[in-house]
This record gives sequence, C-alpha cells and structure tokens, in this order.
Amino acid sequence: MKVILMQEVQGKGGEGDVIDVARGFAVNYLLPRGIAVEATKGNLKQLEQRRHNIEKRELARTTDAKAIQEAIDGKTVNAPMRVGEEGQLFGSVTAQQIVDLIAEQLGPQVDRKRVVIHHAIKSAGVHEVTIDIYRETKATVFVNVYDENGTPEDNAEASDEAAEQVEEAPAEEAASDEAAESVEEAPAAE
Repeated sequence: MKVILMQEVQGKGGEGDVIDVARGFAVNYLLPRGIAVEATKGNLKQLEQRRHNIEKRELARTTDAKAIQEAIDGKTVNAPMRVGEEGQLFGSVTAQQIVDLIAEQLGPQVDRKRVVIHHAIKSAGVHEVTIDIYRETKATVFVNVYDENGTPEDNAEASDEAAEQVEEAPAEEAASDEAAESVEEAPAAE
C-alpha cells in the first residue's frame, strides 16, 4: 500500500516521502496515528503544493542535527552509579539516564528513542553508545561509568585492569575448549 509520510519514520523515510508498506502496517499503525496518509491522487497533489515548505523544514532539521552531532560526537559523559564487587552495577545504565547525562554535561537535548546501546551497560568502565540524531546523522558518545563514591579518574585504572582480564580470558577459554575436544576424541573403553 502506498502512503505519504507526514513525519519521519525511522528506517522508512521522512516527511513527504511516498513509500510502499504492508497494508496491515499502514491500516493498523501509520494511518490511525496520523503518521501517514494514503497516497491518493488528491493527497499527492496536496503534497506537491506543500513540497517547498517540507524542504525548508527538512533543511532546518538537518542543520539542527549537524549542530547536535558536532556538540556530542566523540565526547565522554560521566555516569556515577552504585558499583558493587568486581565493578558490577546494581542495575544498568538506561537510555533515559544517558539522555539526561548528555543534556546535563554536554548541553543538547536528544530523544531517548534515538539512543542505541550496543550491549547492556552493567559494569563500570567506558562504554560506547550511538545516537541516531536524524536520518543518516549519527554521533558516538562514550559513557564513563564509575562508582558514585569515587571520581571518574579512578575508573580509568579499573578499566585498564578489566581490559587486561578480558584479554587473558579468551586464552583460558581456548585451552579449556581444546581439553574438551581431546576428551571427545578419545575412544570410549568398553
């Protein structure tokens, strides 16, 4: 079913785009929420008349996105959390907490739905997070998680130690895998 998007739909398109989607997606989600309208001859004609205004808004959104990208890309935000034994957190760092930290420490406001956490942040250390600001405009932010009773600098030493442990662990796992394989290869005594 062809529809005209009235606003950006992540992964589908932006305002004014005519896209083809599954009928159920259009009828049950896009149309009732006002996110899209059916691509009839009348609606397409109205779209052509509104095209200039849409392009101006798109330019403004892109410019704003680039400004946010420049302000936060490659920057680090400090996240003081309750950290237990061996650097494990009580809970995890959420997208909303990251948004709040960015606003507090770097300035720009970002939507929490745009935060892409590659893996659950459940340990102290520096974690990479991607922010999908607008369409193809993305930024990478580093979240420095440390004990709330310490300082962010204390975390650098703990992160180095954790990285060394992670590098040693694969060698130990490989040795245990080899031992398991040799046991499997040994003929069973009958």
